[in-house]
Amino acid sequence: MSREPFRDPTRAVDERVRDLLGRMTLDEKLAQLGGVWLTSLVRDDRLDSERAAAFLRDGIGHVTRIGASTGLRPEASASLMNDIQRIAVEGTRLGVPVVVHEESTGGFCARDATVFPQAIGLASTWDEVLVTEVGEVIREQMRAVGARHTLAPVLDVARDPRWGRVEETYGENPHLAGRIGTAYVRGVQGDDLRSGVIATGKHFLAYGLPEGGMNMAPVHVGPRELREVYAEPFAAAIRDAGLASIMNSYSSIDGLPCAASREILGTLLRDELGFEGLVVADYFAVAFLILQHRVAADEGEAAVKALHAGIDLELPAVDCYGEPLRRRIESGDVDVALVDRSAARVLASKFALGLFEQPYVDAALAASVFDTPEQRALARRAAAASIVVLRNEDALLPLDPTPARIAVIGPAADDPRLLQGDYHYPAHVEIVYERDDVAEDTTGGLPEAGGAFAAGPYFTPHVTPLAGVRAAAPDSDVVHSRGCELVGDDTSGLLDAIDVAREADVALVFVGGRSGLRPACTVGEARDATDLRLTGVQEQLVGEIVATGTPTVVVLVSGRVHTVAWMAARVPALVQAWLPGEEGGHAIADVLFGRVNPSGRLPVSMPRTVGQVPVHQDHRAGGGHTMFYGDYTDAPARPLYPFGHGLSYTTFEYGPLEVEATTTAAPLRLSVDVTNTGTRAGHEVVQLYVRDDVASVATPDRNLIGFARVPIEAGETHRITFTVDPSRLAFYDEDMRFVVEPGTFTFSVGASSVDVGATAAVELTGEVADYRQRDIRATTVDVS
Repeated sequence: MSREPFRDPTRAVDERVRDLLGRMTLDEKLAQLGGVWLTSLVRDDRLDSERAAAFLRDGIGHVTRIGASTGLRPEASASLMNDIQRIAVEGTRLGVPVVVHEESTGGFCARDATVFPQAIGLASTWDEVLVTEVGEVIREQMRAVGARHTLAPVLDVARDPRWGRVEETYGENPHLAGRIGTAYVRGVQGDDLRSGVIATGKHFLAYGLPEGGMNMAPVHVGPRELREVYAEPFAAAIRDAGLASIMNSYSSIDGLPCAASREILGTLLRDELGFEGLVVADYFAVAFLILQHRVAADEGEAAVKALHAGIDLELPAVDCYGEPLRRRIESGDVDVALVDRSAARVLASKFALGLFEQPYVDAALAASVFDTPEQRALARRAAAASIVVLRNEDALLPLDPTPARIAVIGPAADDPRLLQGDYHYPAHVEIVYERDDVAEDTTGGLPEAGGAFAAGPYFTPHVTPLAGVRAAAPDSDVVHSRGCELVGDDTSGLLDAIDVAREADVALVFVGGRSGLRPACTVGEARDATDLRLTGVQEQLVGEIVATGTPTVVVLVSGRVHTVAWMAARVPALVQAWLPGEEGGHAIADVLFGRVNPSGRLPVSMPRTVGQVPVHQDHRAGGGHTMFYGDYTDAPARPLYPFGHGLSYTTFEYGPLEVEATTTAAPLRLSVDVTNTGTRAGHEVVQLYVRDDVASVATPDRNLIGFARVPIEAGETHRITFTVDPSRLAFYDEDMRFVVEPGTFTFSVGASSVDVGATAAVELTGEVADYRQRDIRATTVDVS
């Protein structure tokens, strides 16, 4: 007897979807449009089979977060997934498998998973190959426990450092965010989703410029900026990596809530950018059309609006897309064809993953791919590459030879929790295991597993900065003083810190913040701020240590982009370590002691004061300064440290920039020789920028269009050649056509957006050339 077509893996996905959809009842279709909390299926420390069977009687689209809502170790997590999958596959009429989705911004958010640097740190590496390697580990670990869809990467362009979620992003620049995001997606999804994990680009769209820097607040941006800046990282991941899923933004844009906007999720995302995958709702986003945006009166109206707009899957659990949507269908308010459209996309994702053929995993093998020595070595390498040396007066760094007595001071010096970002485990699941009445109100009543399933403060082995320094300097006298807390005005620890510093040859001061979602956190999701200075009395601590006269290195361990102008004027060496993850202490020590030559570059501009916000590299013509005098009355207009900035322990010299270019329809070749003129091997991040000198609309003064992270030995020269497709120069003109106009273009290449090594102007002739954003070709680089 032949199998039903949908069970035949030799048939095309579209054919299998049509066959399965034609066999489904309305209830079975609706079930595919929603999720269920894992914790709704368990009771204390076991799966409640009867309850789970009732929830899954018609199937379900997704199961929400085993790893990021429990304390299960890999084998138990995989076994639980298998048990749930078995109910769906063997206990329902059609046997449609479930998809377990998770989080993985800086590593798989689950117990025992490798903790890599937070996303802002990965962006600071400017290393696409490295980020793909990180994504591959995330894929391997998630697949091992049967999780096949991740709600990452965050592709938001972050333009307001007051916003607490900047740390989850790849920074302020659309090209850098697009390239790093594409690298991440390639690592997570792989070449074939049957052996991969679906990545989700979020949050569509313009979530990174909220009103007042407040999470979920409205966004005010025009259609040109929306496309050229905020849509570009998503466009890059779609066209260059086959991004398979998108998540909506909570915000509204010019009054249109993204979760209910056909213009955003239909016209822009699907028609203009060519996206063909699955759109999932950010948690509770459909209900927020009632509660936050007030564009729907009840759950049924919210469901209809979201479904029309293009939200295929309601997360974290079925709510509006359940019975309220069913009633609207039965009353004739919504065409069942819309349900079919979204159900088909959910089913297509499951077929693409190969779940109908291989729904289960080998639980006994799961733990073998978690936090292995090789993965920890990658975490250390990624963390070291993410560290940015901002200032290094009198070559204080590296600490070579190693000082005899080292003071390690500050609240971030010996606290493993402060190495984590808001979507690392266990920092993220504090909202479950530390919640109280306040947290219950602010987190929407997240469900909680009990017993052996309960989430908790389960860390992989984390190396703090103090431990890293002691390991790197075993013959030194390393003395530690906390000095102060992250928050509060208690100065009682300052005297001890001063005494420790005064007796040392060098003082290493580790300051920062606590990232997470709980009220006690200083940065992270829903932890926005009006003041970008260091919290508590940390600035006073630094000032007191500097006043001792001991050479001082300040290391910022924080997801916040802080204003540190006063510190930069007084501290000899200033280092940005972001949130470096489990190997952070070793990585920081590797850089401080010169075992690794620093190569991190800023993916954001660091403002001098919060009054500059927003400040970023690619302001349009006429921006970035004030008329008539250029600067503010009380501060320079330029940022303290520009986008792309980062120091090395060696020096690099740029030769002339040679350009081969002809018309608006032909590729350009730009070549430059870069020489390591110092005494150490190092990596130079060569950055290519362009300015359209005269255009029909105001375009950026300096637009990043390519970069290359190049290892160069001391005394060695490499030729770096960029091949730039003309589509990379296009912009939206007065009629919103995506075009390249003939005229003069000025190209610059250098070590940052302001540290220019060479420039060249070139005339492009020909006609105005039309392109599409969905067809932009990436800049390629050849190093010889």
